[in-house]
Amino acid sequence: MTISFKVSEETQKKLNTFYEDFKREKKPDYSLFQAQDGDTVVTLYESGKIVFQGKDADLASDFWIATEKLIHPKVEVKNTEKKGKEKGKDIFIDPKIYHANTIGSDEVGTGDYFGPIVVTGTFVKKEDIPFLESLGITDSKKMTDEKIIEVVPTLIKRIPYTTYILTNSEYNQWSNKMNMNKIKAVLHNKVLLALTQKEKADYIVVDEFAKPPVYYSYLKEIPSVVRNITFLTKGETKCLSVACASVISRYIFLKEFQKLEQTLGTSLPKGAGPQVDEKASQLVIEKGFSTLEKVAKMNFKNTEKIKKKIDK
Repeated sequence: MTISFKVSEETQKKLNTFYEDFKREKKPDYSLFQAQDGDTVVTLYESGKIVFQGKDADLASDFWIATEKLIHPKVEVKNTEKKGKEKGKDIFIDPKIYHANTIGSDEVGTGDYFGPIVVTGTFVKKEDIPFLESLGITDSKKMTDEKIIEVVPTLIKRIPYTTYILTNSEYNQWSNKMNMNKIKAVLHNKVLLALTQKEKADYIVVDEFAKPPVYYSYLKEIPSVVRNITFLTKGETKCLSVACASVISRYIFLKEFQKLEQTLGTSLPKGAGPQVDEKASQLVIEKGFSTLEKVAKMNFKNTEKIKKKIDK
């Protein structure tokens, strides 16, 4: 996958700082730097064009697209996928699952310092598939926030769903006892349990964030656990109920994020990058450190960076 777009000088400076420790010694002609971030290669050109290449290019670019949109709301993002042999395997869609009656779940907010975690489960009947395709429903990471806000009100009038919102205060209590994947497993089980009690599906699908034995081990202390789950990597592209869950979760996350901004009386950046550290430091100076416990995920590395900034 290759994702590219132009960035302002302000964003270029932030990119340069963020990728300082990931830069390669050699860089392409006419580029300012090239960096290796996990499975993604990031190249910033003198023209201001930034290019993300690799299987996680969409995830790596998400924060920077959002950052640039704060400066230029109409960012033109180009997204291309190479359909090689391995890529073809990655995106294989099993027609038995895709065209079945399915319950699927997905979450958003786990990579954002500010804002809650939102997990949603949806029930999609096979006759709903043309309707969902006509709306352009896919993984929320591949849809703009503007598109999500536009289509979800129509979507939720037809598609049954259950959502659980884990506030920042709750998250900070939970994270003292369990890691992020266990939190996700508990929340997925909650929404799946609620839906399976009301709807009968051919498949129950979860976007795989942990191998099945590990997922179920996280739930060993839970009295009621949904079993017979089909775990799929890139589930949002292979099962429309997971895609719907992803999109509805993002919609609710955006609404909750907006409420936080209204409460604080200021805009907040998404993600967990340098811009987040700057904003959080300002909040601490203005409102005190205890404010973060209500609006942020305190076990993120950002908290230590913020403490260092404040102590300087």
